[in-house]
Amino acid sequence: MPPMLRWRRVGVLLLLAACTSDAGSGTTTTTQSTTTTTTPAPTATIARPATDQLLEDLDASLCPDSVFTCVTLDMPMNHFDAADERTIPVTFAVLPATGERLGAFVTATGGPGSSGIAVADSYTDALDPTIPASYDIVFFDQRGVAMSGGLSCPQAAAAYYRVDATTALGFDQEELTSAASTFSDDCVAEMGDPEMLPYLGTDQVVEDLEVFRDRFGYEQIVLYGESYGTQVSQTYAVAHGDRVARLILDGTVDLTLEAFDFFDEQATAFGDTLQSTLDYCAGDEFCASDLGVAPDEAYDQLLALLAEGPLTAQFPLPSGGFEERTFGLGDLEVVASGQMYSEDDRMMFLRALAAQSGRGDLVPLLRLLYLSLGIDAETEAVLEDPTYSDAIFYAVECLDYHYPGSTPAEKAQAFFTASADLNPGRLGILFFGDLPCAFWPNAREDATRPEALVAPGTPTVVLGATADPATPYQQGVDVSGRLEEGHLISQQGGPHVIFGRGNECPDDAVTGFILEGTAPEVTECEGDVVGYYITLLPISIDAFDSAETMLDSVEFEIFYMPEYYWWDAVTDMPTGCNQGGVITFTARETTDGFILEECVFMEGLTLTGEGSYNWDEDIFTLDVQIGAPDCIYSYQRSGEEYTVEDNCPTDQFNG
Repeated sequence: MPPMLRWRRVGVLLLLAACTSDAGSGTTTTTQSTTTTTTPAPTATIARPATDQLLEDLDASLCPDSVFTCVTLDMPMNHFDAADERTIPVTFAVLPATGERLGAFVTATGGPGSSGIAVADSYTDALDPTIPASYDIVFFDQRGVAMSGGLSCPQAAAAYYRVDATTALGFDQEELTSAASTFSDDCVAEMGDPEMLPYLGTDQVVEDLEVFRDRFGYEQIVLYGESYGTQVSQTYAVAHGDRVARLILDGTVDLTLEAFDFFDEQATAFGDTLQSTLDYCAGDEFCASDLGVAPDEAYDQLLALLAEGPLTAQFPLPSGGFEERTFGLGDLEVVASGQMYSEDDRMMFLRALAAQSGRGDLVPLLRLLYLSLGIDAETEAVLEDPTYSDAIFYAVECLDYHYPGSTPAEKAQAFFTASADLNPGRLGILFFGDLPCAFWPNAREDATRPEALVAPGTPTVVLGATADPATPYQQGVDVSGRLEEGHLISQQGGPHVIFGRGNECPDDAVTGFILEGTAPEVTECEGDVVGYYITLLPISIDAFDSAETMLDSVEFEIFYMPEYYWWDAVTDMPTGCNQGGVITFTARETTDGFILEECVFMEGLTLTGEGSYNWDEDIFTLDVQIGAPDCIYSYQRSGEEYTVEDNCPTDQFNG
């Protein structure tokens, strides 16, 4: 039961992947608008200190593995108590404008608890180059996260998220309450800095940003917030609206909602997106064929099996060989919810569900589980992710939202009373994402919700996807409707957060808004719930009639191995192949490399050799031994052109 407001890191592939068709989830849409208004861009003639000089004066240095420069500022621990002289360090990443500077474009990333600095380069690469030419680009690690404190509790989080607490009749109240209480205690102990806990809320984060803006002399900023970042951005716009030239909210949180109302909408949205994903599969002949039964039935059958107890599987180890692993009901909830964030995520979930349903193969689901939880596939040890903090997620959530009750037991009971109408089998468990707040120290006692954002004098674009599970689409519609100068752009289907993901429709509109202040003409963009489905590899090599079609299918299988798809492209990553052997992903200067050691993807196909993929030129190669030791197949795909050469006897390939 992971916190579903947490920002999900996307790789360069996802940032650049285009969304093309017009399939949608059937929720509220808008109509095409042709009205255009223009708000003047900040003038470039205002006298400001040179950004480079300011960074030098503040002893800034290059951020790790980045073109950005990192500067750490000492912030008041409590911005709202002048008598409190304690300070904490908060780090910002700045990329000075390469041309005539118009101001600063600031990004508040999701979470809470994600590192903005970790994605600064990849996000900036996805921008129209005119933006970094015209604006200083700014990211930051909110207080307590990564370079701004590094507080985290990965051990406590991984244990908590795997708890099985859904039953055939509802939710196991005793199990959930006990797990949440234990997690709260363990997480605070693991993070190791309780003194800071009362001062990690969004209101403090907003004042950190304001100190930075003032220190760097920006009269106004263009502020982009995604997911939880919309919480930061809206709060900043209310507190310092005169300092915001333009505002972009992407995957928007409605801050006026009470906590239980928000989580009810969110849990329902996750269930709806899951259902839309299953519905897509039912209409796709390859997906439906792989599952063997109706998609709804496949999911429900797996739920029923796991409700009786965990299943076991022989998992292929990165070092070679196999080890028995377990997969429980809580694990399915982690995987199913975590894979609802984007079109490709949903496709990969369907492939994993199809492998289990059609073949009894749990390995693909286990692969997704280990990546979702940050677990080492070899040892099942928890891996620390320096770019995300579950500890800060809860520290912020429990300060930003109030839960009724005067004791922890009463607060916990309030969750179960409020969840009475939820469907437990369709990810209703996500309603309890903030249950640890019933036991969290320094949790919020004030029940007042923030005022609705009106943003007088601040042109604002609100972006939303109808299949967004984490920040339900209707919340963005509601926020946009209250704005004095709001412009809503809706994408049918689509991912959680839509700007910079390669869809030209929202990207071009937002780019024009950032640069010129031009109100978007477009109000609706096309998109998909699932863009496409990649069929599972056949069980046996005998299903292929040529080496070309076989190796083409192997390419897709490698490309969509979760370990490769989410690989950091920096650290070598050995991974167990489906039926034995190992494939290692290696980082090279211009390409990704593959080393295959007796890698068995299907019956009758053992591959040993190497390959590569050049992202810039879209060239994929494999030079692999199949069968006899001296039988080498050389496969290359360049764009849509394929070549296969071999030095094998004619009977070596039995297709």
